[in-house]
Amino acid sequence: QVQLVESGGGLVQPGGSLTLSCAASGKIFSIYAMSWHRQAPGKERELVAHIRDGSANYADSVQGRFTISRNLAKDMVYLQMNNLKPEDTAVYYCNADVTLGNFWGQGIQVTVAS
Repeated sequence: QVQLVESGGGLVQPGGSLTLSCAASGKIFSIYAMSWHRQAPGKERELVAHIRDGSANYADSVQGRFTISRNLAKDMVYLQMNNLKPEDTAVYYCNADVTLGNFWGQGIQVTVAS
């Protein structure tokens, strides 16, 4: 029905930057909101950033360092991550609220280590 594919993860040193991308495809019709979540080993999945109607919200832990944005024409969402810290290490998941429901990507690993 709806597919979400993340890209852009990898290994980065503390203080570095990465940009995650998520491409939505399939029976999208309308996208109401998109968000990024993450799950570190042994921890629950948590909301990192959310964007709806151009308004963005962030977890306190990433406020001022991460920026979420959308390309409406391409049905994509991005997460610009700056000043990365070891505690940002996790699998990052894209999520979309669309006409047919709520969908998740498969996740992509981000590792922050020296």
